Amino acid sequence: MEQLLRNFFLFLSKNKFFTKLAKKYGLRFGAARFVAGETIADATKIIQKLNDQGLVVTIDHLGEFIESEDEAKQAADECVEAIEAISKHGLDSQLSLKMTSMGLDISDELVMENMRKILDAGKKHQVFVTIDMEDFERSQKTLDIFKKLKEEYDGIGTVLQAYLYRTVDDIEDLNKYSPNLRLVKGAYKESPKVAFPDKKDTDDNYKKIIKMHMLNGNYTAVATHDDAMIEFTKMVEKEHKIPRDQFEFQMLYGIRTDRQDELVKEGYKMRVYVPYGDDWYGYFMRRLAERPANVAFVLKGIFKK
Repeated sequence: MEQLLRNFFLFLSKNKFFTKLAKKYGLRFGAARFVAGETIADATKIIQKLNDQGLVVTIDHLGEFIESEDEAKQAADECVEAIEAISKHGLDSQLSLKMTSMGLDISDELVMENMRKILDAGKKHQVFVTIDMEDFERSQKTLDIFKKLKEEYDGIGTVLQAYLYRTVDDIEDLNKYSPNLRLVKGAYKESPKVAFPDKKDTDDNYKKIIKMHMLNGNYTAVATHDDAMIEFTKMVEKEHKIPRDQFEFQMLYGIRTDRQDELVKEGYKMRVYVPYGDDWYGYFMRRLAERPANVAFVLKGIFKK
């Protein structure tokens, strides 16, 4: 049943009709738990509260199904606006973005133009930028763009997904760039030809790439809500005397907030991924796909009198 629900919500996440409908009717049906409002002003207030709790942040202006150059340029302008807001309000926050929102499916030239605009703003205001990873078919192109930009800018990182067979090779290939990487399990529905179909294999590979990247001496963001992965990271830290300024934990806004606070109290850097914007539907559906408890929360909110 859990797998059926996951597949159902992943299918809905790619539905353009419902995406447009969601934009029209705003943050409803429990989405506000996972999305920090529709504007940068909304998100800024949330970030400040999180910073006051000792949490650091990465902010993401949500955007999917970009179909024109104008939309991609507008998305890039939103990212620059977010960087400027981070600087103006003195927030402890980075920026995350998706290549598809920058025009990945339109042209390489458009993506590079938009990324350089954002990274120039990031360099000016000292705001680090992470390129999120998307589905498998866009993985290689995303990494190729990352490598080109890493040769021009220091303040850029990207994401690797443990459920893909290729990821161990990607860790080795990227090592020469001394990359700052966010390591995740992966949230897209992929073919067993390219991704581990069994959770145990994904978990084993996740541990493998966490250890590899940490022992390579590169900055490692372990993005997980799984206690077993958190404890494994702590074990690698202690066993190999990894300094705490070489890694951090990351979790999504609105999920496991008590655990986030616990990690801060233990002296770990805990970064919260805070999305905002009116194009929230696809992101929200993937959060529902990840955990049945999220679905239960939303249903409770819908039918609560």
